Amino acid sequence: MVEIPLYNRLITHSQQTVASFHVPGHKNGHVFYEEAIKSFMPLLQLDVTELSGLDDLHDPSSVIQEAQQLCASLYGVKHSYFLVNGSTVGNLAMILAACGKHDDVLVQRNSHKSIFHGIRMANANPIFLTPMYDEQLNMATGLSLEMVKEAVEKYPSAKTLIVTSPNYFGVTLDISEIISYAHERGLIVLVDEAHGAHFHLGQPFPTSCLQWGADVVVQSAHKTLPAMTMGSYLHINSERVNPSRIQMYLSMLQSSSPSYPIMASLDLARAYCESVTEEMIEEIVLSIIEFKTELQTIPQLEVVNSNDPHLQMDPLKITVETRCEKSGVSIQQRLEQAGIYTELANDSQLLFVLPLAPLKNAKEIADTIKQILAPYQVNDREKHKKVKLAEAQISNLHIPWEQLEGWKRASISIDEAAGKIAGEDVIPYPPGIPILLKGEIITQEIVNRIKHLQNNNVTFQGFCNEQRELQIFSELYRNEEQT
Repeated sequence: MVEIPLYNRLITHSQQTVASFHVPGHKNGHVFYEEAIKSFMPLLQLDVTELSGLDDLHDPSSVIQEAQQLCASLYGVKHSYFLVNGSTVGNLAMILAACGKHDDVLVQRNSHKSIFHGIRMANANPIFLTPMYDEQLNMATGLSLEMVKEAVEKYPSAKTLIVTSPNYFGVTLDISEIISYAHERGLIVLVDEAHGAHFHLGQPFPTSCLQWGADVVVQSAHKTLPAMTMGSYLHINSERVNPSRIQMYLSMLQSSSPSYPIMASLDLARAYCESVTEEMIEEIVLSIIEFKTELQTIPQLEVVNSNDPHLQMDPLKITVETRCEKSGVSIQQRLEQAGIYTELANDSQLLFVLPLAPLKNAKEIADTIKQILAPYQVNDREKHKKVKLAEAQISNLHIPWEQLEGWKRASISIDEAAGKIAGEDVIPYPPGIPILLKGEIITQEIVNRIKHLQNNNVTFQGFCNEQRELQIFSELYRNEEQT
């Protein structure tokens, strides 16, 4: 029988509770908004605090410790930590633990915004490594060994390499040689593997960076495993990063009142993985093949694939590209009207994230999509090719983040922004990957990309899309009081 120590202890506690004279204020669901109580009650009975027998996430010694040890055993690592603030807090903690002030940090440029936030919090110096681009997939993939070697030669004092694998669309590259080379040169390798919490299951799923020897890996259990939103794991896989520093930053950054339902769901997600059999994986794969086959019968969509033998595609991710007059965002809006919600849509693509379980109604869903898109004329795929950014390169901030505090910002038309210094981040969301960071030089390619996304109604975080203006820094606007 699979062990689920934290969940079982919560159930026992809920069955023994007579009265609650502790936080939270809903008192095991007895004080709650009446119209919602039926929906929330089962969860509220498990939503407790650090009571006797329930352990403490920030100093675990019983059921939480046992649950984390079971997780470490499943993933084959030295230490695993439950995260209740998402992979974001794991990314921040591993960067702060590994990177010092003014350290040169080699970082994959198509990383999540939390990676760049962590580098900024560490007051480190980011060295951006542009990933390779796959024309068939119409997206950026991962780093090449050649680029990493070039970056290490150019910045020999670099102490850390930060990699994102897989990308948001589930595409991975074999980076075992990159990790080995980085270790030979004395670099710590940190990996944002948010979308790969299920990779330990083996074929047909891609290989986890844990198996290739990455030092610290963060995974979003809630993305592909049956865990609650914000439930994630941080794994320490070597002696190169001090576990005490990781623990210190997790204690500082995570809530001092961690959610027991989220922690219990992480315990259950690990138990679910242990229950997945080869027969179940085979059923999952067959249902995915059926869904992809049905999607391929829709003329207005194209299921994207790559012939690159070095790439691995996660079967749980299906990316389709529009081949009709409607953008990916427009198609997403029409699908949502029929109750079909996709993970992501951009100017040209939609992303379906499938469950780690057999998909039961693949044909019915595909038939609905086919009916919705039937009125739209099929166009050539080239119409929806993305406006690409510059080819592979190594770059850094034009002005370090710590020096920007004394500079004023001004708004400028996006058409006039090329050559200026960005005064804000521009982050399409989802996926939350910045295409422009504060302190970078704004290139014409970036301007073209932003305008293209605007024209296709892609949403942004922080960036004022409607006014078609960008915030910039310039010596002309420097604070005169600064000396």
